[in-house]
Amino acid sequence: MASGVLPCQEIERMIGAGTIAAAAPILPAQVQPASLDLRLGPVAYRMRASFLAGGGRRVADRIAEFEMHRMDLTQGAVLEKGCVYLVPLMESLALPDGISAVANAKSSTGRLDLLTRTITDGGTEFDRIAPGYHGPLWAEICPRSFSVLVRSGQRLNQVRFRHGQATLDDAALAALHRQVPLVDGEPFIAGGLGFSVDLAPRQGTLAGWRAKPHTGVIDLDRIGHYPARDFWEEVHAERGQIILDPGAFYILVSRESVTIPPDHAAEMAPYTAMAGEFRVHYAGFFDPGFGHAAAGGAGSRGVLEVRAHESPFALEHGQVVGRLVYERMSEVPARLYGSGIASNYQGQGLKLAKQFRP
Repeated sequence: MASGVLPCQEIERMIGAGTIAAAAPILPAQVQPASLDLRLGPVAYRMRASFLAGGGRRVADRIAEFEMHRMDLTQGAVLEKGCVYLVPLMESLALPDGISAVANAKSSTGRLDLLTRTITDGGTEFDRIAPGYHGPLWAEICPRSFSVLVRSGQRLNQVRFRHGQATLDDAALAALHRQVPLVDGEPFIAGGLGFSVDLAPRQGTLAGWRAKPHTGVIDLDRIGHYPARDFWEEVHAERGQIILDPGAFYILVSRESVTIPPDHAAEMAPYTAMAGEFRVHYAGFFDPGFGHAAAGGAGSRGVLEVRAHESPFALEHGQVVGRLVYERMSEVPARLYGSGIASNYQGQGLKLAKQFRP
């Protein structure tokens, strides 16, 4: 097997071989071009604190230390804003020694400000699964802006598998851009492909949205159901600038249109902690074909989930706020993002999660 991120056809082979197992049959719709969606199990534990299992320890053995109560998810249950929950996932892994994995929140999960991280037995990091891991997967969920109604079987996070080293260094990334333009304009390459915030809309002054602090519950199964104005306030840029309020959550958009070639994948990462008193949320997998002509795209802008830290911060148009780390695929996926699959954000601009209507 060539080094790189494993494509959908290899994930399907892993399912067939039992490398990826599940409590219920894995659905074809779970297999994305370069990742596998993970499903919530039947119960949620309300925890008094977040935790990692730690070396040599099982997650299930540590629940008693932190559990406050548990809830049945088979008929649906509300996860309340500001609380921490632990949910066993339906999927489990029996990875060979040469295969590692990384998990991340799905796009709609990040746009709802649902902090969702994967933990494993023996794990000392969130979202990182060591080569050769055999065991269950768990999702830690902390709703930050909205309380949400969830059910067993829903997919809030996803996992990507790698064989060997796949990340492009800056020289390789620059060479790839010369071959296939990755952004519309001059690239900023430093530890990945930098992207900046758009605070100078081509029409009007609407630059983004800020989550309202006191809202109703969002049922994650209701697609295009909720009026945006009931949950979000419009953010208008004055002279290419907005001031971020400490603790507030914003949906903004990148100035650049991004392309992911079919033989590559990418992950969104923070730019640097020294760039300002804010962070860009880690809802970060970009699949092969995102914004690419071969998958019906013509460049797609990245949606930014932004939260300010302790002090108000003035964010300027064109300020670099994050980076895309590109990785090679071990082979081109049989299906690309936006090409014959239900891809909600191909060709996107500034866009809220799929549960909202304009």
